[in-house]
Amino acid sequence: MKCFLVKAALAWVLMLCQCVVAVDVEIIAHRGASHDAPENTLESVKLGWVQGADAVEVDVYLSKDGYIVLHHDGSTKKLAGVDRKVVDQTLAELQQLDVGAWKGDKWKGVCIPKLADVLATIPEGRRLFVEVKCGPEIVPDLAKAFKRSGKKPKQLVVISFDYEVVKQAKARLPKIECFYLSSFKVDEETGEQTPSAEKLIALAKAAKLEGINVSYKGLGDRAFIDKVKAAGLELFTWTVNSPAVASRLAKLGINGITTDRPAWLRRELRK
Repeated sequence: MKCFLVKAALAWVLMLCQCVVAVDVEIIAHRGASHDAPENTLESVKLGWVQGADAVEVDVYLSKDGYIVLHHDGSTKKLAGVDRKVVDQTLAELQQLDVGAWKGDKWKGVCIPKLADVLATIPEGRRLFVEVKCGPEIVPDLAKAFKRSGKKPKQLVVISFDYEVVKQAKARLPKIECFYLSSFKVDEETGEQTPSAEKLIALAKAAKLEGINVSYKGLGDRAFIDKVKAAGLELFTWTVNSPAVASRLAKLGINGITTDRPAWLRRELRK
């Protein structure tokens, strides 16, 4: 009987620990609260904070006249209905475009914001993940924008699929966390997944990055996560809108989860 009670108590403690882990994982609003508001706008960013996201992720380019602006695609066609290359437009030209109407009448007239305006919204104790969609030419301007914002280094994170971007960002901004973004490919014949954990770890270590940020689709088991953790790196994932997937990854030790629905996902993880 005594042995049974001990086992039951241990099982209860384990269950409580798993619940705490699931709730404590960092929740990052993907392009702001993009399920409920137009992505990469001041409106979606502010809504992300209102919905209790620990962090907000945004995508940035450098405009023709040197402003850092929010936008995901290289062209404005998808959101604005006008096919213009972001980097070939001035700030004034970009802000004439309506990038909210596609989301509904409520959002008509919403325009592309400057990063400077988004930085000003970051609440104390929370942080902004800035995904660079262009090349390393943006890094000096990014450093200036961060400095002018007055935000603490711990409130800012730089991420990119371009390794040279995060490498240069880390060298120029050593106090700001930087993560290398990666998706995965699977060989149809061998089933081998690339890049491997070892490859990504080596890249992160070489550039003195704090960690990596990968697609959840490559995290089928705990082996990848364990390797990254053993290397002393942080591991984040994107873009998770399934409570079951989020809960599994949280219990395996993922540091943060990027989602389109921050408030909803947190509620689901607490159930």
